[in-house]
Amino acid sequence: MNATIKRESSQRLSRLQQAIRELQADACLISTSVNQFYLLGFIFDGYIFVQPDGDPVLFVKRPSGITGDHVSYIRKPEQLPDFLRQRKLALPGRVMVERDALPYSAVARLQTALGMPELMDASGEMRRIRSVKSEYELEQMRECANIHAAVYQQIPHIYRDGMTDIEFQIELEREMRLAGSSGIFRTFGENMDIFMGSILTGDNAQSASPFDFALGGQGLSPLLPIGANGTKLIPGTTLMVDMAGNYRPWMSDMTRTFAIGTVPDIAHKAHQVSIDICKAIAATGQSGASCADIYLLAEEMARKNGLAGCFMGTKQQAKFVGHGVGLEINEPPVLAPRSKEILETGMAIAVEPKFVLPGIGAVGIENSYIVRENGLEKITCCEEKMVALS
Repeated sequence: MNATIKRESSQRLSRLQQAIRELQADACLISTSVNQFYLLGFIFDGYIFVQPDGDPVLFVKRPSGITGDHVSYIRKPEQLPDFLRQRKLALPGRVMVERDALPYSAVARLQTALGMPELMDASGEMRRIRSVKSEYELEQMRECANIHAAVYQQIPHIYRDGMTDIEFQIELEREMRLAGSSGIFRTFGENMDIFMGSILTGDNAQSASPFDFALGGQGLSPLLPIGANGTKLIPGTTLMVDMAGNYRPWMSDMTRTFAIGTVPDIAHKAHQVSIDICKAIAATGQSGASCADIYLLAEEMARKNGLAGCFMGTKQQAKFVGHGVGLEINEPPVLAPRSKEILETGMAIAVEPKFVLPGIGAVGIENSYIVRENGLEKITCCEEKMVALS
């Protein structure tokens, strides 16, 4: 482990231990991949046992080869009490576990194995801790955003007359993998299955999805009802590209819209309003800004331009205009009308004011920003105007 990663891991562990102390818990058990990576820089099957002070203990099921004074190999959670006693550590009476991410059966088994302690939620605390990034993490996001932009610049060369949205997405995914994409779309929560991102064209953009994304799409199968559905890219419609920026562990999020040939003036107007909303939010969304107020600013600009009925969807309108981004694509905070969250310096957010136009398709952009004291630093820097494909 190099010095930077070691320092980062130590600082992140300290933030978790501070939360443990503030919540008056005795320990925290971390077992999800994303939080293990955040704290240690690697992933294993097992548990990180964190107390209010001192070094964490790793209880490892697999893989073999993880070594150190604070590593114990176990086969099942029922062995935890014996291993804790061997290390002269008391059984905790109040334990934080990732209740929002673990199956109920896993949580119940852990509680029984540890002698029925009081369980507290660690998922929300870990997401809160991760929402404010270090400069190392933010630099990872900048690097990712630069690659993200370079891949999007290939889009005019990928397009061919007569393509379907799926054929286009396959070609774009190839470019993404060649550029170093990890090939996944890391998300938090239920109903968030998607493969590498979303491509929407024509009236498929109106298709409501049960999944909790900004826009829907029918998808290719009822098993995965989101995104591209085989619609042909035809002149007069738009192509919205919202593919994952997963070229570094800390991700970027970016959407750009393209015109297939010539599209109606309303598409250009709505697209420009999206750009204007992003600029207005970037100018006012500084540290201390209310996430609810940011959403209301976007909603008011859509209304003043006569676009309220197609803002963030038509048949089903999403009630948010942005979200945090980091190791997962949907981290806190959420830019929504009922949000109580406040922007903090070092947060990273994606802002995505989008419009769906019947008979044409979706228009708008999405940019990733870093929250600073006096505004937002845009890191997804590539052409925002609607480029025509022909």
